[in-house]
Amino acid sequence: MSEKQILIFGAGYSGKAFARASKDAGTILGTTRATEKFEALRQAGIQPLLFDSALTLEISDALEKTTHLVVSVAPEEAGDPVLNAARQAIAEMPALEWIAYLSTVGVYGDHGGGWVDETAECRPVSERSMLRVAAEQDWLKLGRDIGRPVAILRLSGIYGPGRNALVNLENGTARRLIKPGQVFNRIHCDDIAGALWHLLKANRGGIFNVTDDLPAPPQDVVTYAAGLMGVTPPPEIPFETAQLSPMARSFYGENKRVANTAIKAAGYRFRFPDYRRAFDHMWAEGNWRDGEARSPMKRS
Repeated sequence: MSEKQILIFGAGYSGKAFARASKDAGTILGTTRATEKFEALRQAGIQPLLFDSALTLEISDALEKTTHLVVSVAPEEAGDPVLNAARQAIAEMPALEWIAYLSTVGVYGDHGGGWVDETAECRPVSERSMLRVAAEQDWLKLGRDIGRPVAILRLSGIYGPGRNALVNLENGTARRLIKPGQVFNRIHCDDIAGALWHLLKANRGGIFNVTDDLPAPPQDVVTYAAGLMGVTPPPEIPFETAQLSPMARSFYGENKRVANTAIKAAGYRFRFPDYRRAFDHMWAEGNWRDGEARSPMKRS
């Protein structure tokens, strides 16, 4: 096979983790809506392109040579911005082999704390999750229409260097909200990258929950991080009286335990199957702030 060219629509936190894990596996391009983010993309090994809901000449040229497409752009009321702008161009890509669409476990909605896997019914509660279900179906349909595999990766709460409870404790934003019975799944950004590369190399399509093995109450994660840092965890706050944005409160309206059956059946093995192992690793390596290793006890 000729050298890969990968184009990431929406090269944000997960996209940059994917690129950093590439191990020189070809050319990686990625879009952003702001030119001031170009340098951060370059530092992650991504050639930056500007995309703000319109197909540019530069993106059209990139699509001509792209073999693998990764889409991490949130849908809007008008539909998926990438498909709206570039559906025909994508359908006509001469070198395209595989598409990945990064979705969310929010598509399952509320299951009262019960387990769901990829066979579970999607019954989204929030508008953003309803839009995700529609976008998933649009991408799967495109794949069928052009005869290319489409991998839908349903992600749980994303964390990793720079985005975790250790950082929140240090900057004073960590909270321990208590809603009895509430659990969430999580996924380290390195496992998003790992699952993407695993499916890409296998040229494999389908629906995959990319999530950890340990759904847990959110306050437990903060308490564990505080223990590693040797600090007192913040006080417990009853959910009913907590000051939350409407979006944050909506997350607590969905309660489920998400199984990762399909991605394991596809042969992927998680680097961080639970938050404890991930936090132990980040703390020991000292890279929990920004990915750069340093002494765990060093204070800015």
